[in-house]
Amino acid sequence: MATVAPPLAFLLALLGLAGAAFPEEPGPLSSVPSEVVRRYPVFLGRAHRSSLRQEPLHIQSILKVNRTLYIGSRDDLFRLELDNVVGDEMFYSKKRSWESNRNDIRICRMKGKQEDECRNFMKVLLSRPGGLFVCGTNAFNPLCANYTRDTLEMVGETISGMARCPYDPKHANVALFADGNLFTATVTDFLAIDAVIYRSLGNPPALRTVKHDSKWFREPYFVSAVEWGPHIYFFFRELGMEFNYLEKAVVSRVARVCKGDVGGSQRVLEKQWTSFLKARLNCSIPGDSHFYFNQLHSTSPILRSHGRDIVLGVFSTPANSIPGSAVCAFDMQQLARVFEGRFKEQKSPESIWTPVPDELVPKPRPGGCAVQGSRFNSSNVFPDEVLNFVKTHPLMDEAVPSLGQRPWIVKTMVRYQLNKMVVDTEAGPHRNQTVLFLGSTKGTVLKFLMIPARDRSIAGGNIFLEELEGYNREKCGEDSPQARQLLSLTLDRPSHSLLLAFSSCVVRVPVARCQLFSRCMKNCIASRDPYCGWTRGSTCSFLRPGTR
Repeated sequence: MATVAPPLAFLLALLGLAGAAFPEEPGPLSSVPSEVVRRYPVFLGRAHRSSLRQEPLHIQSILKVNRTLYIGSRDDLFRLELDNVVGDEMFYSKKRSWESNRNDIRICRMKGKQEDECRNFMKVLLSRPGGLFVCGTNAFNPLCANYTRDTLEMVGETISGMARCPYDPKHANVALFADGNLFTATVTDFLAIDAVIYRSLGNPPALRTVKHDSKWFREPYFVSAVEWGPHIYFFFRELGMEFNYLEKAVVSRVARVCKGDVGGSQRVLEKQWTSFLKARLNCSIPGDSHFYFNQLHSTSPILRSHGRDIVLGVFSTPANSIPGSAVCAFDMQQLARVFEGRFKEQKSPESIWTPVPDELVPKPRPGGCAVQGSRFNSSNVFPDEVLNFVKTHPLMDEAVPSLGQRPWIVKTMVRYQLNKMVVDTEAGPHRNQTVLFLGSTKGTVLKFLMIPARDRSIAGGNIFLEELEGYNREKCGEDSPQARQLLSLTLDRPSHSLLLAFSSCVVRVPVARCQLFSRCMKNCIASRDPYCGWTRGSTCSFLRPGTR
C-alpha cells in the first residue's frame, strides 16, 4: 500500500525545497504544565482584592518606565508598581479615566459605528521628559494629551490625534519620540485610506508621506520603528506592487526618513519627506526556489551582537499557505547599504519593474540627508529633478538579506503563528547569554537559547528550551482565539520576569522555572537553561547575575 506524503513534505517538494536544507524542528526540552502558570500574578484592573470590576479590560498599549508599568485601556489609564505584587494578583496604584464626550459619541454613532467602538481606546503611550504622552481613538475622532507620571493628571489642553493615532482601535500604529519630535505611522482618516508616516510636535516643520500614492504605500500594516544614526527606520508589511502577477502579495518592508528632513521646495514635495525610501525584507529559506516568510509581525529593538547592530524580526507565511513562522536577523549596516544601491521603477502601468540605470539617477543622490556645510545643506534646496525622482522612485531594487541568508528559528509544524518577541541579551549569571522569548497567536510563549555564529556569513543556531501556556483562562475570562492574542511581550529584568499583555489581563511570568528540575542535578543541567544551575545546597536554583 502506498504511503501518503505529509502535506508539508509534499508542498515543499513541489516548491523545490525538498532537496534544500529545510531546518529540522525539534520540540522543546521542557513543556511547562498549565497548573504552574495558574499560580503566576495577573492584573485584572483592580485596585485591591475587595474592589469589584464589572466590565472586562480592553488593553491597547503597555509602557514600562523603570519599576512602573503604565497600561492604556479603553477609557482608562492605569499605573502599576511592579514591585507591589500581592499573592497571585497585581493591583493598580493609580487609575485615570479619559472618556469620549457625548457629542463625539453621537457623531461616531451617526457615522455607522457600533456603541462599543465609539469609546476612547488608548493606542499611543510614550514616555517623554516630565511625563507621559497619550493618544486615544476618542470615538473615531482621535485626541492626544500629556499626563503626569505619578498622579496621572492631564497637563494642558488636548491636541488633535490626526496622523498620530488611528481612528479605529483595530488598526495598527507606531509612535516614538526622537530629537524632540514625534514620529508616527498610522492612518489619517475615518475610512483608513490615507496611510502616513508623520513628524510633528518639534521645531522643524510637520512632514508627511505623499498622499494616496501606491508607490509610497499600498495598504500598509505598521509594526515598529527604531532610531539609528541620522535616520528613523519604520518596519511594516504591505501589498507589493512590484510583482508581475495578478494575485495580491503581501511583503515585508523597511522604510527610512532623515530626522533632519525639512521637506522639499515650494514646487515639489513641500511639507513632505524628501528622504523617504523603502526596501523589501527577505526572510526566506534558500533552495531551488526560496520559501518565503513574507508577513512581518514584530521586531526587536536594535541589539548589539559581536560588534554589530542587528534587528530581529518575527515573520509568518500568509493565512492561506503552509502555516509557518520564522525569526530572521538583519545587520543594520547591511540594511543601510541597500538604501545606497539601485532604485526600482515601472516605466508604465503595463510594464514590469526594472532597476534604474545608474547614469539616469540625478545628483546629488535622491533620498539622502542634507549635509551641513555642503552645497545642499537643507532638503528644501535640493534640485527639483532630485525631488521629482525620489517622489516617483521610493522603492529600492535590492531586498535586505537576512543575516546568514536564512532564518535563525523556523516553526512550521504548528497550528499557530509566532507574532511577538522579546530578547534578553544579558541572561545567565555572567550576563553573556542571549535568550529569545517568542509569543504566539495561541497565547503560548516559546523560549530559545540563541547560539550566535562567530562567522558573519552564517546564521546562528538555537536550542528550543521551553514552551509554556501564557494565557490564564481561569482569571483572564473568556477563552477565545481573540482573547488569547498576545498584544505585547515585555521583559522586566530586575524581577527576572516577562509581562504578557492580553486584551483582558496582564500575566507576569518568571523567565525560568528552575524548581521543576530541583530534585535531580542531571535534569537541571540537561535543561540547558542559562537562568538555572545546580548550587551547593543540592538544588536547581535561579542563578542571579554574579552567582558563582
